[in-house]
Amino acid sequence: MDVHANKPAHRQFPTSMIAAALLALGLGACGGGGSDAPAADPGTPNPTNPPLVAGTCDLPNFKQELLDRINALRASGASCGSSGNFPAVPAVVWNDKLTAAADGHAQDMAAKNYFSHDSQDGRSFSTRITNAGYTWAAAGENIAAGQTTVESVMSSWRNSPGHCANLMSANFVDVGVACRPAASASNTYSKYWVMDLGKAAR
Repeated sequence: MDVHANKPAHRQFPTSMIAAALLALGLGACGGGGSDAPAADPGTPNPTNPPLVAGTCDLPNFKQELLDRINALRASGASCGSSGNFPAVPAVVWNDKLTAAADGHAQDMAAKNYFSHDSQDGRSFSTRITNAGYTWAAAGENIAAGQTTVESVMSSWRNSPGHCANLMSANFVDVGVACRPAASASNTYSKYWVMDLGKAAR
């Protein structure tokens, strides 16, 4: 069980390269799970015990549930509190390069037990996105820690003005999300989430 509050945080670099940052606190949550089922032959699919999918915290329908929730919000428009009211905007599409950037950072935070947009080696989210091969005209990032489900992390982001604004920004057309479990029982949080959003440069 996480005894600390879940934490979401966001950053955005629009084309003008003006950065905005916000750190908000959500509600606490419990985590856990695992399986003692025997491993299947690597060459034989086992529908009763499928292999873990890296970067998903082993949550079912990870990618589709995230896309459905993000795009339902974007289709309906949203009031994002102090960040303003946003009209409906077009859907975003899943991007493997943004997902790779998000997964690398989620894995790093989980392994090293920290929570920040900046990697401990000094890289910013925009640098990680560029290093993943995504040439961007606009880029943003939401991070969170402690939430155990797609529903709970999306609720945390939706209820925080800065994160909501990133979710609703018409500047973004691509998205990638990753979740990594804590590397140790001594970690501050049980799960680490990263959402990278972008618009590719033309």
